[in-house]
Amino acid sequence: MSDVRSAQPEAQQGRRMSGIGRVLVAVYGVLALAAIGRSFVQIASKFDEAPLAYSLSALAAVVYVVATIALIRPGIAWYRVAWATIVFEFTGVVVIGVLSVVFPELFPHDTVWSWFGRGYLFIPLVLPVLGMWWLAGHRPASRADAS
Repeated sequence: MSDVRSAQPEAQQGRRMSGIGRVLVAVYGVLALAAIGRSFVQIASKFDEAPLAYSLSALAAVVYVVATIALIRPGIAWYRVAWATIVFEFTGVVVIGVLSVVFPELFPHDTVWSWFGRGYLFIPLVLPVLGMWWLAGHRPASRADAS
C-alpha cells in the first residue's frame, strides 16, 4: 500500500510534468541540444569570424539547458529558476532579434536568437511565451515543496 503523504509530492510534480508540460520540456531539451551543438561547432571552428554571435549562441545554449532542468525539477526554488531563465530567454530573443534586424552588421553570422530565431523556425520566439503561460498556470502548491 502506498502512503498518501509520500505520494503527494509526486502528484504535485506530475501536475507540471504532464500533457503539454512534457511537450514543452521535450522542445526545450531539443533546442538545448541544438544550441549546444551549434555553439560548439561555431566556437571551435570559426570563433574569430563572429565572436559576439557565437558567444551569444553559447549563452542561449546554457539558458536552454537550465530552463529544461528547472521545468523538470519540483519545488518553488526550481519554479523561480524556470521563470528567471524563460524571462531572460524571451528578453534575449527580443533584444538580439531587434538588433539583428536594425544593425545586421553586429551579427555577421547568425546566433540562435538572430532575427527572432528564424534559423530555428522562430521557435526561440514562441517557446518562452508558451513557457511563461505554462508556468503561470502551474505554480507549486506550497513552500514546503522547496528543494
